[in-house]
Amino acid sequence: MLPHFCETDFRDVVQDLKDAGYPFEFEWFAPHFEFRYPRVGDFVQRDIQVELRMALEPWHVLGEEGGGGGTVRYVDSSLERLQVKARGLAGDRFLVTCNGYRVPLNPTGVRGEGVSGVRYRAWQPPECLQPTIGVHTPLIFDLYDSWNHRSLGGCAYHVAHPGGRSYSTFPINAYEAESRRLARFFTHAATQGTYRAVEELPNPDFPFTLDLRRG
Repeated sequence: MLPHFCETDFRDVVQDLKDAGYPFEFEWFAPHFEFRYPRVGDFVQRDIQVELRMALEPWHVLGEEGGGGGTVRYVDSSLERLQVKARGLAGDRFLVTCNGYRVPLNPTGVRGEGVSGVRYRAWQPPECLQPTIGVHTPLIFDLYDSWNHRSLGGCAYHVAHPGGRSYSTFPINAYEAESRRLARFFTHAATQGTYRAVEELPNPDFPFTLDLRRG
């Protein structure tokens, strides 16, 4: 579900093809990965870079129910997922939090680098799973100093335009799509004051994911 692991698996496939004598290079597919997992934004504090990218989120098909003109099966498209990747981590002093919850960063094999997913409810349509759980956005990400219990800096991500603008057309190209994403990302929205980062109970089935629905 996370672009980091999808890229790792795909590199293995490309290497297998090269070992079999096929002239494949991963760089040929880099534009496809960038299109499928677009970069949302990043911020840097204390020589630590935190990057956000879109990730995959499976949408469940709900049960049949009556609708206009017949029977319909709604899809719960209210859930989305982001990948959080931090570089430059050293020791256990600095953490990354999302809406006050600690993000379970897991090592990638590169020293000082960790990656995790954040699953959240972006919308609350009438037909969805867990209809009593509200919307979690905007998502506030902080670089958290566990010694002083405060944020050193952060960013905010909105799933819709924070000014209430509603687009009536699809983006005409990748540049317009990127500009719409940038309009929903801010690097001056860190959590103010002191607070205690909440440690979510680990989910053994999804150890690399912070699921805000379980908070």
